[in-house]
Formats: sequence, structure tokens, C-alpha cells
Amino acid sequence: MLRTAMVVLLSVAHVAAIGPRSQAGEGNYFRRDCGIAGPNNVPLCEQFDKEHLLWLCPLAPGHSTPCVTEELILLTTFQEDQQELATVAINSATGDVVWRREAPVQRIEPFHSVGSPAASTIASDSERAYVFFGSCGLLCYNLDGERLWHKRMGPFQNEFGASSSPIIVDDKVILNQDHDINSFIIAVDRETGDTVWKVDRNGFTRSFSTPILVPNEDQPRIVVGGSLQLTAYDAVNGKIVWWVRGLSRIVDTTPVVHDGRIFLATWTPGGDPASRISMEPFADALRKYDQNDDGQVARSELPDGPVRQRFFRIDLNQDQALSEQEWNQHATIFSRAQNVAMAIRTGGRGDVTNSHVEWIQRQGLPTVPSPLVVDGVMFMVKDSGILTSLDVATGKVIKQGRLPGRGNYYASLVAGDGKVYAASERGTISVVRAAGKWRTLAHHDFEERIMATPVIHDGRIYVRTEDALYCFAEH
Repeated sequence: MLRTAMVVLLSVAHVAAIGPRSQAGEGNYFRRDCGIAGPNNVPLCEQFDKEHLLWLCPLAPGHSTPCVTEELILLTTFQEDQQELATVAINSATGDVVWRREAPVQRIEPFHSVGSPAASTIASDSERAYVFFGSCGLLCYNLDGERLWHKRMGPFQNEFGASSSPIIVDDKVILNQDHDINSFIIAVDRETGDTVWKVDRNGFTRSFSTPILVPNEDQPRIVVGGSLQLTAYDAVNGKIVWWVRGLSRIVDTTPVVHDGRIFLATWTPGGDPASRISMEPFADALRKYDQNDDGQVARSELPDGPVRQRFFRIDLNQDQALSEQEWNQHATIFSRAQNVAMAIRTGGRGDVTNSHVEWIQRQGLPTVPSPLVVDGVMFMVKDSGILTSLDVATGKVIKQGRLPGRGNYYASLVAGDGKVYAASERGTISVVRAAGKWRTLAHHDFEERIMATPVIHDGRIYVRTEDALYCFAEH
């Protein structure tokens, strides 16, 4: 593997002269830059080989994307054999571990077999790091690794775990958590961890999208993609400002903001017209399945199928039987779910679905990777490595084709220097020209699993695999 083949070739002297710089006080968090590196005149490598490797740092597994500060790279890890969650700080110039702090976890949350309880990306300002683990809540460290505060949350009722990441807005840390019950969005004071405001998201079932900050003429908006709906909140007080209907029943992707518009793409099984999941009226379900005549539908009474497979999330009170309210709630979600890509003009009040949605597209939709908008083109990658480019003005497909990296995709798309980078779960990074009629420029197989999104910063590309963090750059 690349990691073992290259480790002896590196020297600290070689990399120290190319250390990254960032503006003092500038916050960093997942998709803050919407996946676009700047400026475009900084050359980025397209070959991930020993000639371009500055350093590598072996790491315990985890899915969090690297958070780059002025001198540190912050990540989270999970060691399953020890049931240990930890925050790790790495020197950005040398790749050496500076500090490591174990999280005060009482019990690890359930999580999906392809997931991790170390999935949420760290947010950081010039003084502190804000770390979220669904198993124990929100932790704050200074950049020397001293824990400043801890706001306990979770674990949540969601057998897939938690993965939405915190963001920074003014003097607040914003965190959205959509689960089977008790969904909410919360703003906490960055210095103290005290709650500034908290808004229940009743009716929003599990989703995993990270909020985005959208500029506005009077107050910034925090926009969150959730089950069936995109919602904008006032960043100052958490009040709902506007919303757009017509999303999928589970939203994994994070929208992007570009030129006064929000672009999103979301797909969940059962939301396409030809393969829609549906549930019959509850009265019909009782006649078919209620064998003991108790007025509910138990899991043991259901045949194998989409309802039985999703029983945990539908059974909101976890009593192993579905009531009429539980049945109807999810029947409504299945019936209203829409798998879409769309462009939305920002602003407005109330329901702006009919007034602010500029176009809708239903081809090439991703499940987990967030889309990308660059130079008038929207890029999306779906499982099996299908890359689709859309005209951002019209939503029309420009090109669709298969990347060299097959299999599933979880990492979001990133771009810089006229290139788009796509990382597959199997470990292949494909580099394509950032144009509507894109073409593949290069690809590299790390032979290690990749779940985290690559990060481009000051001419460097940071790639986190299941085994290590790599740092690449042009010379």
C-alpha cells in the first residue's frame, strides 16, 4: 500500500517550508467553503504518488473530515476493540501527532455497519475546537488540548448513529440533530457551552445533513436539509424564516451556496416514482397483519418487506408494535418523499416552494456525497461512480459518465485549480477537469477505504483513509 511504501521517503525538512496559513480568527467546519478551494491560481496535484506526498500520519479509523487550522489538523477516531472515541490534533507542517484526548463516553451509540461513531467533522475557530460525538454530546477544547466545556447529549434513538457536524456562526456553535424522535437544532455559546437557543424539529425524522450559513440582507440564515423539507432559521434567535418542500425522506447531503442560490441534491431508496415505497391505510394493515387483535401491528406479524426492514425507525416508542399514529406518520413520509436536485433562490418568507425553486432535476442523484458548484456547473456523484454535470442556470444534464473508481461513494466532491476530486469508498480518487463536458485527468487507488471528504487548503490536499492521513502537494 502507498502508506507503507512511502513512509521511509519523507523528511520533515522537505515539508516544513510549505506549511499552510489561514486568516486569524477564521472559522473552519465541514463544507464551509462549499467544497471549493481558493484561489484558483494555486496549482494542485492530480497524481497521488510518492513524488507528491509531503507526509503521512497513521491513524485509528474514523470518518470525520480533516479540520484544518493555522497550525493543526483536527480529526476524531474510534477504536472499536477498546470502545474508545478520541480527538486527535496533528501538526500540519510535519504530520506528527501533537495531542490526543479520549472522549468521556459512558456508552457507544449504535451505528450502521458501514458507519462510525467518529463521523462528525470538528469545527474550529482561532482559539477552540468543537467536537461532536453522538455518544456523549458536544465537547470544546482549546488548541492545546485542554477541555474547556462539555455539553452532554445523546445517544439518540437512531440505529444508524449521528453524523451531522457542528458549524460556527458569529459567537455560536450550531448543531442540528434529526433522529427518529426528539429532533432539534441548537445554538450554544462558543465560550461557555451554554444554550443560546434551541428549536424542536418535531416531524423531522432521521437525516444527517450539516447546516449551512446563507448570507442575507438583514440577518444571516442557517439552512438545514431534513426529511421532506429544507428550512431556513434566523441565526440570532432560531426562528423559522422560510422553507421549501419536496425533498427525500432522508437527507444525507449538505447543500451548497453559490451566487445567491442554494443547490442541493438528495436521494433515498423508495423515493423514485417507479420504485416508491408505500404503506396501505392502517385499517387495511390491521385486517391483514393484526393476528392478536390488539389494534396494533407487531414486527412479528409483518411479512418481510420495506416496513419490516424499517421497523425500528417507524416504532417511535420502541414498544415493538406500530400504532395508528406511528403507521400514518411514516406512510405520509413515504408518499411525499421526492428524490431531487434543485436550485433555490435565497430569501423570502414562509413556504417559498412555488416562488423560489428555479429548477428540478432527477438524474444522477447522490445518496451521501454533497454536490459541488464550480464555474457554472453543478457536479454530483452517485454510487457505482456515475458523475453527472448540470448547467446551473437550467438544471439540464451536460454530461454523465462513469469514473474509474467503482463501488459506493460517501466522500463529498471538492474542487480547485480547475479540477474536481471524487473519492470512492474502495479508495480510488478520480480527478476530472472542472467543466461541463468533463474528462478524467487521472486516478489513484490508495487500496485503503475512504469515507472522509478530502480537504484542499493552501495548495495541499489532505486525504484521510481508514488507516492514515496523507498530505499531498505540487512542488
